[in-house]
Amino acid sequence: MPKLLLNLRNVTEDEAHEVAELMSEHGIEHYATPPGPFGITAGGIWLKDADDFPRARALMDDYQAERSRRVRAELEQARKEGRAETFWTTLRRHPVRTAIYLAVAVFILMIFFAPVIQLGDW
Repeated sequence: MPKLLLNLRNVTEDEAHEVAELMSEHGIEHYATPPGPFGITAGGIWLKDADDFPRARALMDDYQAERSRRVRAELEQARKEGRAETFWTTLRRHPVRTAIYLAVAVFILMIFFAPVIQLGDW
């Protein structure tokens, strides 16, 4: 019976590809399901045989630890070189979009705190 190894929600394409390659390299039969048409389902990487899950999970744990170290090192290198995305670089690159996002955030906060402010006026 198939067993879900990796839900593809918030997983980058390259990570999904690397996981599929990792399973193939170790002879673990798997298949991928695509995301649903309206974003209801995210898709996933499934193992054909649930008995392979412990071995696949161990491989995934090692892979994710290595990927985490690699991505953090890349981010640190980007920060040192000044290439890392910050609020200010986003504001310079996309001023209108950033202003809209900030306005929406302030509006939501105003709605959230409006009852508290009105009670304080009594």
